[in-house]
Amino acid sequence: MLCLLGPTASGKSSLAFWLAQEIPEVEIISMDSAQIYRGMNIGTAKPTAAECAQLPHHLIDILDPAESYSAARFVQDACRAAEHIRARGKIPVIVGGTMLYFKALSEGLDDLPTAPAEIRARIAEEASAIGWPALHQQLTSIDPQTARRLNPNDAQRISRALELYRHTGESMTALIAQSAARGTRQPAGGRLHVVGLQPEDRAWLHQRIGIRFEQMLAEGFLDEVRALFNRGDLHGGLPSMRCVGYRQAWDHLAGLTSTEAFVDAAIAATRQLAKRQITWLRGFSSITRFDPRDQAQTAREVCKELILAD
Repeated sequence: MLCLLGPTASGKSSLAFWLAQEIPEVEIISMDSAQIYRGMNIGTAKPTAAECAQLPHHLIDILDPAESYSAARFVQDACRAAEHIRARGKIPVIVGGTMLYFKALSEGLDDLPTAPAEIRARIAEEASAIGWPALHQQLTSIDPQTARRLNPNDAQRISRALELYRHTGESMTALIAQSAARGTRQPAGGRLHVVGLQPEDRAWLHQRIGIRFEQMLAEGFLDEVRALFNRGDLHGGLPSMRCVGYRQAWDHLAGLTSTEAFVDAAIAATRQLAKRQITWLRGFSSITRFDPRDQAQTAREVCKELILAD
């Protein structure tokens, strides 16, 4: 399978649509941890209904924002989608920027235990009372190695690490090491041809991020978040509402920031996301890399050749 990686606003979608025009059998498996949620369209740069009619997409709009997702579930869903696409004589292409999902797909998953739901619920109650940074500090004393790689507000992953410790009495770092020793970690994606769009000019990418966010605002992004805010059953600690842009819009609608501060914070957070994605991308091996600023056409032709070669 061809897998197309890249940071936000690097041109992955335009490359995918070009491929579909050149090879009509192509269908996209989205590797995006935000586009999975229904009702989160503008702020995730989700393809429109018309675009999906032109180029079928899978693994978008599969969850309500009140639900959670995981890398393990993505691997299962992506492999199942690829099988169904091939069974219809079509060609699956994975496109996205959620690097943790790609790591799970390409390198495999550790067989970590599942903690009882009541443990997760108690951690969520604690977070509501004292905040995720305080729980991150707890994690630092339990598992400093895991805590160092997590943002203090990364609710989903902090919760997972604490769940494992409270359920097993061992840190996530120790459990992962035990899984590796058992040799149970197996790649799930099969043979992947991986192309990475890796911008080297940060100013170029920052400009694209700023322009795209202004377009999102013009298209009604804040109204989209307001509809979610007014549902009454969602809160700012959910993984869906921690997504870049949505988190800052939520705080603005809660009266915590001005409109100007919200826009500045959302653009800054998107830039930080892109920086993290590029850091992940640089750490992956066996990737054919292109700078989308001046190698976009070459990247297109290489992707086309890789698909047709199979």
